Amino acid sequence: MACVLAVLAFGSASTPAHEEHARAPETQAAPTDRSEAPQKTGLSRWGADYFPNIALVTHEGKSVRFFDDLIKDKVVVINFMYATCPDACSLDTARLAKVQQILGDRVGRDIFMYSITIDPELDTPEVLAEYAKRFGIKPGWWFLTGDEADILLLRQKLGLYIAGLDKESKDHNMSFLMGNQRTGQWLKRSPMDNPYFIAEQIGGWLTNWETPSVIINNDYAHAPELQVPSMGENLFKTRCSVCHTIGSASGHMVGGGEKIEMNQKRLGPDLMHVGHRRDRAWLARWLADPEQMLAEKDAIAMQIYSEWGEVLMPNLRLNEVEVDALIEYMDAESRRVQSAAPAIETVSARLPLPE
Repeated sequence: MACVLAVLAFGSASTPAHEEHARAPETQAAPTDRSEAPQKTGLSRWGADYFPNIALVTHEGKSVRFFDDLIKDKVVVINFMYATCPDACSLDTARLAKVQQILGDRVGRDIFMYSITIDPELDTPEVLAEYAKRFGIKPGWWFLTGDEADILLLRQKLGLYIAGLDKESKDHNMSFLMGNQRTGQWLKRSPMDNPYFIAEQIGGWLTNWETPSVIINNDYAHAPELQVPSMGENLFKTRCSVCHTIGSASGHMVGGGEKIEMNQKRLGPDLMHVGHRRDRAWLARWLADPEQMLAEKDAIAMQIYSEWGEVLMPNLRLNEVEVDALIEYMDAESRRVQSAAPAIETVSARLPLPE
């Protein structure tokens, strides 16, 4: 693949926050004058004179400086979140955890991941450590807190701040950055992108393909049959499959025959025949407004929350049509999986329904 230099235009973003994950990646075309292109000298335009060297504290309690300790001469992934976010933060964390899994032990060695809270008053290092534990975060990915004004400045400098939002809403830009500070290559991407594509950009493109591809078995013999996905399938694979499976006791089937690694931590229950195991009205409401059901102490919602590590079910802002499409897909996929492997005992078949 030809490597084309792209430089992120850092600055304030104007895209509505939680719509950001549905948008195309934003990049700036390479300058036509080669003299303006960043060189591999550490003296690119995105250097110490641009990035604020603010003080931060990791979820492990270590004090660091943003430029000197976290990004200088490194390949990095940076996003903003907060631990009590009822919307897409938990989904974004889960999807980036999949990226970390694909990259393997390179994270912490030559690739580094940082999630910075926008709610430092509540997100102490201890809170962030518990949040990281819930998602099975491995070494090389740090969750950070600091001074609120410093973090706001950093969001503005990184182009991940949306001006004019109600401060109390904690709505924020859901894009994340990947970049190589040494070469000046930066990209803004959506966490809803294919995690293998993201991992390949981080592990290959940003390092000028100096290491082998992180994608294994990437030949045509292993290529799945391409089909136009339905609305429900697209929603499931981009929003749900990182936490849930459909019909797999070992947690390797995510729907449509797509496989995931056996050692990937599943963050939610298997959804085989969930449309039959749950009341249809209850399921539709849970998909549309999970935080309200948790606030009401709904018995089933609270049981799921407790049994699955208190990972918040994100509110994906699905409308009625999307909820119906998602349920229809899960029903159809459950039937497909069952007909393809009728003898396989699934997790869902052995799970008793709550009283």
